[in-house]
Amino acid sequence: MTDPVASSEIRVPHSAFLTDTFGRRHNNLRISVTDRCNLRCTYCMPEDVTFLDRSELLTFEEITQFVKVAATLGVDKVRLTGGEPLMRKGLHKLVRMIAEVPGIADIGLTTNGLLLAEQAAELYDAGLRRLNVSLDTLDPGRFRELSRRDGLDRVLAGLETAKRAGFAPIKVNAVAIRGYAELDVVPLARYCRENGFEMRFIEYMPIGAEVWERDKVFFAQEILDLIGREVCPLNSTKSDHTAPAVDYEYSDACGRVGVIASVSRPFCQQCNRLRLTADGKVRNCLFALDEADAKALLRSGGPVGAALADMIRRSVWEKWEGHAFNTAQFVKPDRTMHAIGG
Repeated sequence: MTDPVASSEIRVPHSAFLTDTFGRRHNNLRISVTDRCNLRCTYCMPEDVTFLDRSELLTFEEITQFVKVAATLGVDKVRLTGGEPLMRKGLHKLVRMIAEVPGIADIGLTTNGLLLAEQAAELYDAGLRRLNVSLDTLDPGRFRELSRRDGLDRVLAGLETAKRAGFAPIKVNAVAIRGYAELDVVPLARYCRENGFEMRFIEYMPIGAEVWERDKVFFAQEILDLIGREVCPLNSTKSDHTAPAVDYEYSDACGRVGVIASVSRPFCQQCNRLRLTADGKVRNCLFALDEADAKALLRSGGPVGAALADMIRRSVWEKWEGHAFNTAQFVKPDRTMHAIGG
């Protein structure tokens, strides 16, 4: 877990790239732009939650300043998350600002899709091209059970609007929870196959407000077996070794399916991601127990580029080997998913 040596005593190599002590090179930055959300998904956040005051959130200018420094260290991919990022007013303006940063080659967005129909066109015009839309079920009743809100029709409308706007690829993310996944894996796979979306199933992880029960994990192999049997046989295909998903292609070449097997097949050894929370904390892992305060630097009033670069380097250098939630050593973070960023 965390190195007992004080961080001030750790010598961090002054490298042009962000590497940790395990040799992993980090080029993928996930930025939460808000902790607010218009759903209350059971695996993500509590029903009753106190959100950050807006003054605590990084401004678009502060986020862009952070991205500029990160880009000089080799970061070339950015993904905007929340909470629900489309609840952040004028998000397309931030997309445009990040798209103009030298070195940034790829910008993605993860959204629950409720506000996507209204914003898809301006996001695309601003330079966004890749979308991940969270959708756990096509059944309105189970949608409400899982999200504790209605809105399935709005999500489906958002997906269709984004498709017409030209977004590609559009990936649909579903958290696979036993008791739901058995009913929803096949309909979701068929829906994506028929509509040209890429399906991604994510094993249920211990990052929500509720007590995590490992027995509720619907494992990746079960998902693949179910799809292969009920939809179409699957063939393994070449995947990005740094990506969390392992991809499979339908044997008739009509679509792809990915599984993010965080529990049964941890991919920590290939992780290339770091995170910036909505309130300006740098995290080197979704399950990190320590954070670095970038907001304090960004609001210090003076030149911060060198100090911010050192902070980012140190955070990545101190990254642990893996999340360890298959072991007795795992400690669940105080923050839930909505406050960290998906």
